[in-house]
Amino acid sequence: MERLCCFGNKLGGRSTSSSGKGKSHDYLIKFGFSLIKGKANHPMEDFHVAKFVEIQGHELGLFAIYDGHLGDSVPSYLQKNLFSNILKEEEFWVDPNRAISKAYERTDQAILSHTPDLGRGGSTAVTAILINGQRLWVANVGDSRAVLSRQGQAIQMSTDHEPNTERGSIEHKGGFVSNMPGDVPRVNGQLAVSRAFGDKSLKSHLRSDPDIRDMNIDNSTDILILASDGLWKVMSNQEAVDIARRVKDPVKAAKQLTVEALKRESKDDISCVVVRFRG
Repeated sequence: MERLCCFGNKLGGRSTSSSGKGKSHDYLIKFGFSLIKGKANHPMEDFHVAKFVEIQGHELGLFAIYDGHLGDSVPSYLQKNLFSNILKEEEFWVDPNRAISKAYERTDQAILSHTPDLGRGGSTAVTAILINGQRLWVANVGDSRAVLSRQGQAIQMSTDHEPNTERGSIEHKGGFVSNMPGDVPRVNGQLAVSRAFGDKSLKSHLRSDPDIRDMNIDNSTDILILASDGLWKVMSNQEAVDIARRVKDPVKAAKQLTVEALKRESKDDISCVVVRFRG
């Protein structure tokens, strides 16, 4: 995800990938991730979370992509704090929707209060919490996206928060959406999403409340993909699912997706997490 700035172009080369697994009943849930720096002449601004943890007798799969703009401080902060803030909410176990929503808003307020340390940038976020391998909760602000596959059919679990889509909210708060020829719509001519963490200079015209969706995980569920818009700019949901399903090893699937996006000349940072529920 981008915020309009003046940077030169340089081929990016840093790539990170790895894998892990968790257990659910009688099968293993495996995950892999891959991150590739884009061509813009600034540090890598994508961060991720992919791990399983045991809490109060429950196994939680925690997966996220944080796509920063104007620096890496805000996505780095989210990587360290957002899930812990969600799980600190006492009502998480009885009302995950409310707990996630409250934690997103409180995290944004914490980021804004630390602007002198974190800078003026911001970040999108897409998070997924898998509870005991049976219930999936996905939340997002911005245009990083989560896509679930059921029997090979792509289901978008998140909502792309685009300035044109939420123009009414932006204008009601005194902002505007620019539509310059050859460019994407931007909030106040700057930011290419209508919801984000941080961005103090634009916050009066932005939202940080997440869209949240949950779904049961059953025998028909095979793949979950979380990725930054560096992937989705050049690939449809179904194309990503088709690529990921062809590769049994989720880390190889994640690498295949990022490499394919690079081949399609995506210029942004490209990052994704692939979760495979069954072999």
